[in-house]
Amino acid sequence: MPLYKDLSDDVTKILIWEFDENEELDSDLLLEPENQAKILGYHPNKIAEVLMVRKMLKTILPDHKILYRDNGEPYLFPQDHHISISHSYPLAALTISKKRVGIDLEKRKEKIKKIRHKFILHEDAYIDNSEEVDFLTAIWCVKEALYKIHHSKHWSLKKHYDVLPFELQKEFTVKSRVYDLENEDFYTAKINFFDNYCFAVVD
Repeated sequence: MPLYKDLSDDVTKILIWEFDENEELDSDLLLEPENQAKILGYHPNKIAEVLMVRKMLKTILPDHKILYRDNGEPYLFPQDHHISISHSYPLAALTISKKRVGIDLEKRKEKIKKIRHKFILHEDAYIDNSEEVDFLTAIWCVKEALYKIHHSKHWSLKKHYDVLPFELQKEFTVKSRVYDLENEDFYTAKINFFDNYCFAVVD
């Protein structure tokens, strides 16, 4: 499982790994007993993503394991670090930090234009349609990463998550917010485009 990207800093460990078909990924050795039933029926690629994340974790915090809350949110046990996970086969990403961080990894695909109406609202004002796919992918990544650290079953990506105006670059930072009728919270998102992927980190 070769290291694909290391975007870590002094506070947060951020690793992106690429699947290697020659590498052994043994679910009996890597997967927590509590999660063995969870992967039954998964597509082989999905199983590989799950196991890659576990193997990454063992290189960083070998005595920890990943469990899930009732809402499906992953967390580390012991609970002395925060975790965020994303994958887009053949890549998988893992973030471990003392602070809450959300990540999202997406492959650049033209079909994202078909769901634009589901997650774009105020962003319509600045999207350059000549680069529509890249704008939409970046916005989607930020909103998905933001949802992982600030979510409610009553909120939607379109109506309660904003990505403030930005200009596309290979690497850049953008402001984002979560809001409803009573409150709003602002966050910073870091965007990286590499190969045919977009990766967002929100804290």
